[in-house]
Amino acid sequence: MRRKVTVVGAGNVGANTAQKIAAKELADVVLVDVVDGVPQGKGLDMLESAPVEGYDVRIVGTNGYDETADSDIVVITAGFPRKPGMSRDDLLLANYEVVKSATEQAAKKSPNAILILVTNPLDAMCWTAMKVSGFKREKVIGMAGVLDTARFRTFIAEELNVSFENVTAMVLGGHGDTMVPLVRFTNVSGIPLSELTDQATIDRMVQRTRDGGAEIVKYLKTGSAYYAPAASTVEMVESILKDKKKVLPCAVSLDGEYGIKGLFVGVPVKLGKDGVEKIYEIKLDDSEKAALKKSADAVQELVTVLQQKTS
Repeated sequence: MRRKVTVVGAGNVGANTAQKIAAKELADVVLVDVVDGVPQGKGLDMLESAPVEGYDVRIVGTNGYDETADSDIVVITAGFPRKPGMSRDDLLLANYEVVKSATEQAAKKSPNAILILVTNPLDAMCWTAMKVSGFKREKVIGMAGVLDTARFRTFIAEELNVSFENVTAMVLGGHGDTMVPLVRFTNVSGIPLSELTDQATIDRMVQRTRDGGAEIVKYLKTGSAYYAPAASTVEMVESILKDKKKVLPCAVSLDGEYGIKGLFVGVPVKLGKDGVEKIYEIKLDDSEKAALKKSADAVQELVTVLQQKTS
């Protein structure tokens, strides 16, 4: 049986995600959007690229969810993007309604799917999707840590003038200003980052990572990042569909791990055919624990707002 991935939201992130899934021949793709004609046009355009690019997958665009039935994975990118001066948290209530509706319809058609959330504010949208779908925590995963880690690795490689491939890093916590780049676990081909540059430079790279999304929003003015978020999402999709069991930092619902319960927070997990197959609880020092708790507290604030709204 052919694999199927539904991508909800045919904007820049969704369209790029759909195109990358097709180009890698990971699955047939259904592109869903509420705007009439947009998913149909973009889907057809991607399909017409197939003879040139050399991929054999089916791509269809639609405004409904009938075509999404029995999807293996549903990626939700739909929502309002950030604009200059806005935080991810400013999007909370507007995108809650978008994600709630998309999750309800997608889960009804694909009750066995794995949900990957991309919409901001990411951690709160994951909480929304799990609440609405009723899916087990292994089946609801947020894309944030992969992107934040990619940004951290990029800045390190640029600063040290080394290959991106040689930089190993991990960013934990919520997808926001309180994210936690783990400097102690960061290295270049096994050489600790602390041996390659000074603390001031490390602090600057950490801050740039936290501001990574805002930096792009500032340049674009009318939207937010989409190439790197799409690439990060597809790495997760590929690990699941190919059962690669990659260990990636993803937002998952914690049930006591790291002393956190009932919140989606970015931590290292193993991604395979069943979704989240293992949560790795690494030993953090006191400062890292404090930073992760601060990040979780920020997520809790958003969830509390949603709980009050939906109670």
